[in-house]
Amino acid sequence: MFNFFRPFIFKFSPEVAHSLAIKALKLNNLNFKKPINSKLLETEFCGKKLSSPIGVAAGFDKNAEVYNPLFNLGFGFVEVGTITPNPQYGNPKPRVFRLEEDEALINRLGFNNSGSDEISLRIKTEVKKGFLGINIGPNKDSQNRIEDYLICFRKFHMLGDYITINISSPNTENLRDFHEEKELNSLIKKLKEEKEKHNSKIPIAIKVSPDLNEYQIASVAEVLLENEIEIIIISNTSDKNRDDLNNINKLEKGGLSGKPIQEISNKIILKFYKILGNKIKIIGVGGVNSGQAAFEKIICGATLVQLYTGMVYNGPSIASKISSELIDILKNKGFKNISEAIGTKN
Repeated sequence: MFNFFRPFIFKFSPEVAHSLAIKALKLNNLNFKKPINSKLLETEFCGKKLSSPIGVAAGFDKNAEVYNPLFNLGFGFVEVGTITPNPQYGNPKPRVFRLEEDEALINRLGFNNSGSDEISLRIKTEVKKGFLGINIGPNKDSQNRIEDYLICFRKFHMLGDYITINISSPNTENLRDFHEEKELNSLIKKLKEEKEKHNSKIPIAIKVSPDLNEYQIASVAEVLLENEIEIIIISNTSDKNRDDLNNINKLEKGGLSGKPIQEISNKIILKFYKILGNKIKIIGVGGVNSGQAAFEKIICGATLVQLYTGMVYNGPSIASKISSELIDILKNKGFKNISEAIGTKN
């Protein structure tokens, strides 16, 4: 059905189409059949049992408006945000571009969201029906970005199942400086102090860039291990990797997501997994559009996987599609549970 309507939907700008999708989810007009529950896909993560390792990446439900309807579509978990302390319009429009031939998007949204006060109130009101991640970041005009992270942590540490520290968006100037050892150490230590102050047990996730070099990968991994961070999300969008794209929109400034960064993120997941092993859980993101694409991230070392662009091109039934395909792959390869496949790539 989605394939039939997609040409019509794509006549709207990406942001208008996205707004329509959010409205439809609010009305529960996208009640696709959930995949059959399967022991093969049940996943233990941070002490919780998830029905599926397939989740929605931050960026789709920026303002935490539709996480429960997304669970109804068959996703095992949802990450909302990125949320900043104060409301933020983001960058000027147009700021999202489809690259249809490449099954990709480029966005330069700039953390547009309703702000921490409104969103925290909404989450308190709308009790979550599944495993919920909350992605936080600093305001564009912030004079103290670490304090912005701390403000959001205070507001959300009791509301989610994990908190993601977004240091990797290419659309907030100099945000990626937090990948540097000194800056990352300073940020994490302040967050851990805040966590201890509130006697919070919530796991912290660090979301990293796909554009890291070998030295940066080793450096980031060392900082995360030293600070006993629980989760790393690999990866955000890329501000590079345009050479092999076909659509003219490849010239637009912003972060590239979708199929073109599928292999890029897989390689970085594998590199991090070789360093981190099972000490830090990996959530893999980038180009997940099929059961095979999800499986590749898992054998590279990801325990969970997320998608966003894949839903833009494949529609709201993608969770069911990927789950069904994953079940077939696992059966064919003789795995009794998806956890047995984690990190098995040679």
